[in-house]
This record gives sequence, C-alpha cells and structure tokens, in this order.
Amino acid sequence: MAEDRRPKRPPKPLDSARLEELALAYVARFATSAAKLEQYLRRKLRERGWEGEGEAPVGKMVERYVAAGYVDDLAYARSKSGSLLRRGYGQRRIGQALHAAGIAEEVRDEVRAGEGEQRRAALAMARKRGFGPFGRDAPDRPQREKQIAALLRAGHRLDSARELVNAASMEAAEAWAAQDGDE
Repeated sequence: MAEDRRPKRPPKPLDSARLEELALAYVARFATSAAKLEQYLRRKLRERGWEGEGEAPVGKMVERYVAAGYVDDLAYARSKSGSLLRRGYGQRRIGQALHAAGIAEEVRDEVRAGEGEQRRAALAMARKRGFGPFGRDAPDRPQREKQIAALLRAGHRLDSARELVNAASMEAAEAWAAQDGDE
C-alpha cells in the first residue's frame, strides 16, 4: 500500500505574509523570549527557504513584536523563574535556563530569587524526592552523598543541600527553609 502514495512535496518557501503568520501563531501559543522567537523563525527559514527579495526581515519582526508587547523578556523570565522555583530547582539551574532562552544578564539578575525563596525551593525538591528527613529511612553516608549530589545538579548551593539532607527532622528542615537566610 505504501507504494501507491505519492512522494511528499517539499513545503513552499516562506514569504513575508507566511512568516508573519508563523510568528503570530508562535507567540499566541507559547510564552517566549525575543531570542527564542528569532531562533524559531530562523529555523523555519532554514527548513523552507525564503521567497521574498533580499534577506528575511526576522530581526525587524521580532523588534516589532517586542514593541507591541507580544514578547516580553522580563515577564517571561519572571514566569519561568517562578515555575522552576516551585518545581524545586535552584538558582544556578534557573540562570542556565534563562540564559538558554536568550534572557539578558540584567533581566536574569532582576528576577533572581532571594535567599528565602531559594531555601523553599530546596525544601520542595527534598520533599518531592524523599531526601533527608523526608525519606522513609534515615539515609546512610553513600545515600546522603547521592542526595546532596542530586540537589547540586538541581542548582542548589552545597550548604543548602547539606543542611536539608542532614536535617534531624522534617520540622527542622521546614524551620530552616522558613528563615530568610540573613543570619
């Protein structure tokens, strides 16, 4: 049966109108940064080609969308940072994710979580993964080291990871997370 199918025709090259449609559909469907929108449009141009005269107006189109408020790097960074914090990721991983999305360093600094938020994120990760006092059994040394390593990979600082994994009880871990860290 597969032999009866016609070969798939390559998609038609993009023109200005079709590129605009793709950009609008992308920003309507996804929260995005200016850099991610530009990467998406450039990828579509590589896949399909450009039919218009001269170079495709990707940069100008992205600037127009930023000016119109369709794309807002600060709002995207706040949203992404908050989402990752709630999932239990640390500041280093959040910074990496924002950098990968093309968010400027000044914006990343502006949305950086405070010490209290970072502690609560570490606590959320420990709860979710059953680390330290949140596990069924008290961890032995190799298990504690693995738990600390997992917290470090999630972007948390070494002192925070140790504090959580070595906490005497759930209450002690929660009390530590409730502090602002200005000790």
